[in-house]
Amino acid sequence: MATLSRLLFRTFCTSLATTTTTTTTTTTTPTMNSIVDKLFKERNLTKLAENFKKSSESYRFRCKHRIYQVTVRRLASANRLSLIEDILEAQKKYSDISTEGFAIRLISLYGESGMFDHARKLFDELPSLRCRRTVKSFNALLNACVDSKKFDHVERVFGEMPSELSVDPDVYSFNIMIRAFCEMGSLDSAVLMLDEMGKKGVEPNLISFNTLLCGFYDSARFDQCEKVWILMEKSNVKPDIRSYNAKLRGLVAVGKISEAVELVEELGSGEIKPDIHSFNALIKGFCKDGNLEEAKRVYDDLLKKDCVPIRSTFEALVPSLCENGDLDLAFKLCKDSMSRRCMLDARVLQGAVDGLVEKSKVEEAEKLVELARANSYSRSSVKMPS
Repeated sequence: MATLSRLLFRTFCTSLATTTTTTTTTTTTPTMNSIVDKLFKERNLTKLAENFKKSSESYRFRCKHRIYQVTVRRLASANRLSLIEDILEAQKKYSDISTEGFAIRLISLYGESGMFDHARKLFDELPSLRCRRTVKSFNALLNACVDSKKFDHVERVFGEMPSELSVDPDVYSFNIMIRAFCEMGSLDSAVLMLDEMGKKGVEPNLISFNTLLCGFYDSARFDQCEKVWILMEKSNVKPDIRSYNAKLRGLVAVGKISEAVELVEELGSGEIKPDIHSFNALIKGFCKDGNLEEAKRVYDDLLKKDCVPIRSTFEALVPSLCENGDLDLAFKLCKDSMSRRCMLDARVLQGAVDGLVEKSKVEEAEKLVELARANSYSRSSVKMPS
């Protein structure tokens, strides 16, 4: 995870450096380039935090939401929570903190890092920081609560905070609550949120229903799923591919792979087309059933349909290929994944390396290790077996 975070950070920073605007002065780009270069090359996380704080003195740097997100994720993956607090608390000294959008960014980052207490503290401080709190920052706090898995706090925040702030929960607020109940496994409570929405005059949207579909299909409660589809139709909400992908994952999870195949075929001939996640569901299903030939056929089919494979595509196929001795294709897919910047879990790559060596394909194994080094995998995570 730490390796992936470092790679994402490096990829994003390189992109940022090459797209920096040059419309002000000729020294602007080199200055931003040097800031970004220093950040993504820094291996010492303490120094990274220090450099980040210095860099955030630039207003243009503070406008870059993604660089905040990638930096914090990198620190979170290494469990350096004190450094996250250090760099986010330092942002309070800038005038941006009086802008609700900037404050929401910091609250959300705390939530993504599992630091709800810090998110709540910042939210409570916003009035003293001259930042007006609206339903948007309330939603950010509620979402941070769910992201932090503080489910024992969620209902209290949702129930008490709106009246304290004199704000009315909106559809996003209710959708966050639906997600929270689904993640808690309280699916009946999630459905009841639709009634609460009706009482408040808030109309459910596609996200509301898709979240419910994911929850019920993941729990194999197909009878309730049909009721959600009916409610969606009554609400004049049209399903999208995410709706059908939830059903596909549910069918595959209970071994109904033939029904999943039929659904994908129906989608292929209709208005809503299957996407990479649809094909991934089939690949995982066939791999789970030990039907590798069908899994490979689906992979070939998605390429023909100009679908771009993603990390989960490769991570579903490569282990099965290695287990079944198809090391040549496993080697090819590992190379393809890195050329597409889909960085696989190091254990998947190591499994391919070990399999290649076992089959006396040492040259290919060494090539994979070499590619792993070039793509920032650590020497200990992907290596030649001793």
